[in-house]
Amino acid sequence: MKFRYYPDTDHLYIELSATPGAEADEVAPGVVIDYDALGQIVGIDVEDASKRVDLSRLDAEGLPAHSLTLRG
Repeated sequence: MKFRYYPDTDHLYIELSATPGAEADEVAPGVVIDYDALGQIVGIDVEDASKRVDLSRLDAEGLPAHSLTLRG
């Protein structure tokens, strides 16, 4: 899973799978879910992210992650 923030467009993309998206559905104003060819969710795109979510912190509880990478 990857979180990518694009400050030039104020978009937050949460990549849940590296599988390419084949279809997208706007589930709420400014929130788009991407699906693969099998209908599985592969990502979530949030427009105007800084107005919708608190980007100043990221909390993770109980994740069985073996690796954590933070990039500038």
